[in-house]
Amino acid sequence: MNIVKRCVSMLEAESLFLRLVEDVEQGREKEIIIARGGWPVARLVPLAPAPSIDRRIGVAKGIFEVPDEIDAHSDEIAALFNWGSK
Repeated sequence: MNIVKRCVSMLEAESLFLRLVEDVEQGREKEIIIARGGWPVARLVPLAPAPSIDRRIGVAKGIFEVPDEIDAHSDEIAALFNWGSK
């Protein structure tokens, strides 16, 4: 990983933007300073990783029970699934 902050001009940032974002995203650069007229005006840094969301199947098991005939009283739903009266 690069310890020294990379500094690029506004023109360089425009022409190399996709590569600069990839360098930050992949960790090749910790941050990139963008300068205009030799003065730093912006900083390109990676976002903090999003917190992981626990998405396990069956996470609500035992909390409630779905009845076998959940749609038995819904004629509209039954019609959609061809469960109409026989």
